[in-house]
Amino acid sequence: MLLGKKIKRLFSGKRPLGEWGQKQCEKFLKAKGCKILSRNFSCRTGEIDLIVAEPKGTLVFVEVKTRVNENFVDVEATVAGAKRIRMARAANFFIKKHRLENLPLRFDVVIVITDKKTKPQIRHYENAFIP
Repeated sequence: MLLGKKIKRLFSGKRPLGEWGQKQCEKFLKAKGCKILSRNFSCRTGEIDLIVAEPKGTLVFVEVKTRVNENFVDVEATVAGAKRIRMARAANFFIKKHRLENLPLRFDVVIVITDKKTKPQIRHYENAFIP
């Protein structure tokens, strides 16, 4: 549970909240046995919050969305067409750069929901979209 100044800082803006949510997502994925390959991967064509390798070898490109409550649009709408295209282009760049063409891959969305009183809820949508 969060206390005092940490709560104020967390809820003070999108950036601190997003960074906190991404850390919660990393812990969640590591607990599932995933290895974090890259955080905030960015290139000319786009950006990807997390790139992880699953224990069975699947390369997963993850978009993390952090919310203060559950008043958000459904997961399909959180990553719209233009964002999907940018993620796919950035993923393609990452794959070529690291010579990972033969690995299975997918695009996931993880929603982290928190408020000032309760433990965060994490919802993992595997294969949330196909670019």
